[in-house]
Amino acid sequence: MGQSDEMLDDEDYPAYTMGRAAEIVGCSQDFLRRLGEAQLIDPHRSAGGHRRYSRRQLRLAARAYQMCEEGTDMAAACRIIVLEDELAEARRENQSR
Repeated sequence: MGQSDEMLDDEDYPAYTMGRAAEIVGCSQDFLRRLGEAQLIDPHRSAGGHRRYSRRQLRLAARAYQMCEEGTDMAAACRIIVLEDELAEARRENQSR
């Protein structure tokens, strides 16, 4: 498999610009900035300083956006998502023992 194939398969490869990420998630660019400020996602910065997002980050942003659209405060949505992910990781670790 070549390097470009590996990048396409990499969930954490920062492939999406802020504009494209907002379009995919269905939110505003400001919403993505605020998720960064809330430390739910930490977008990669290009050499020019532009934010770049991975597929994993887009999934987190979409979860947060859906929760906020349903009336959950952003800080609460971010905390819930972090706790859900920590619980899922703990369950995976317990199953592998």
